[in-house]
Amino acid sequence: MTIIEAASQSRTFARAWGDLVDGFGKRELWLFLGWQDIKQKYRRSVLGPFWITIATGTTAVAMGLLYSKLFKLELSEHLPYVTMGLIIWNMINASILEGSEVFIANEGLIKQLPTPLSVHVYRLVWRQMILFAHNIVIFVIIAIIYPKPWSWADLTVIPALVLIMLNC
Repeated sequence: MTIIEAASQSRTFARAWGDLVDGFGKRELWLFLGWQDIKQKYRRSVLGPFWITIATGTTAVAMGLLYSKLFKLELSEHLPYVTMGLIIWNMINASILEGSEVFIANEGLIKQLPTPLSVHVYRLVWRQMILFAHNIVIFVIIAIIYPKPWSWADLTVIPALVLIMLNC
């Protein structure tokens, strides 16, 4: 690698880092836009974003019942794991699908509003966090119905969620 290539790569990295920092500084904008996306998407629905929550809960319970019968597992032990796995998988799946076209979907805003490009990525992650918060209600309900003894190891879910959000 030549000195010129190394310098151009470091400039590229510096520009990317600067865009991430500048975009995070505009958090009022992407927080507002992400919230508006949720409101806009479910504006005409009576149940709003909880429609997806009901569908996710129904799927989790159906899968939990089916797998517990097929594999002869205790439902009270198996259902919380299926539910949490499905909720996290839905978040990762939606982030990948929407992330692949985040700049295409926001083309008009990118051309009209001189903001860092990372604003649109932060907006997407914020929107996914809001939907995750709606869906985690399912897990809380199932954890109340099927209580299990909690341990300190269960708190590892917090850094795990942070890592998932950083990857999104």
